[in-house]
Amino acid sequence: MHVPGFVASFALVASLAVALAGPVVGWIVVAAWLLSGALAFHRPTERLFARRVMKLRPPEPEEQARLEPVWHEVTARAGIEARTYELMVENRDGLNATAIACHIVGVTTYALDNVPSSHLAAVLAHELGHHTGGHSWAGLLGYWYALPGRIAWNVTSVVAIGAVYIASRISLIVATLLFVCLASCAVGLALAYWPIVLSLLVAPYFLAYTARKSELRADEQAAALGFAPEMTEVLRHLEAQEAAERARAAEAERRTGKRPDQPGALTRLLAGHPGHEERLQALEAHPSVGR
Repeated sequence: MHVPGFVASFALVASLAVALAGPVVGWIVVAAWLLSGALAFHRPTERLFARRVMKLRPPEPEEQARLEPVWHEVTARAGIEARTYELMVENRDGLNATAIACHIVGVTTYALDNVPSSHLAAVLAHELGHHTGGHSWAGLLGYWYALPGRIAWNVTSVVAIGAVYIASRISLIVATLLFVCLASCAVGLALAYWPIVLSLLVAPYFLAYTARKSELRADEQAAALGFAPEMTEVLRHLEAQEAAERARAAEAERRTGKRPDQPGALTRLLAGHPGHEERLQALEAHPSVGR
């Protein structure tokens, strides 16, 4: 699913590197970019990414004391050394955790302070499922190798919109001609490279579908470790929180008369998480839930 973004970025990086630095140096730059993905498996780089980008931090001593027994129980059930992965904390409200790169498991302060150890263990088991399933590192590599193409698209869009806006301040006719010229170039490129363009257009929907399936597989991993009942309770807790938020939004709508925007069908297809009801149905089918 990440291949179209990688192909577009590779073509861009190779073209710019060879054009600006020559064939020899240019292909060395391309090789360095290709090898840079290995940093996703480099622990110091993982920690830097988790701190600077994901805004996670090492746990305080009391947080470490809270996390370690729970994490050791989860990893013992999975037959994995606890030190294989590193626990970090995110200062954030809401019951949540995240699997980052290859060895980082992050958990929110809310989860540490407000949920019982059994529920915390289920959440951590879910994140361990992302790691053992390869979801986290594959997603990070896909994002990294698609980044040059994404940056180029954003810069090109801003420049094109800015150029049309400036032209419109000069003359509406000039702006119209410029818009038609840019649109013609875009259509021409799309027709010339239609397999790549079509793949780039549909890839986000397939990636979102894959992400939703990975959440269900991580739930299956937690259930296989014996945390299906606890994971079910966690999801019911999240479902109750969302219901309360919808009630507050409905009350605000009655007071202001302003109806909140509802996501469309295409937006829902881009969701990276399945609905709580779908996850609950999958978990409730697990034999241990009825025990």
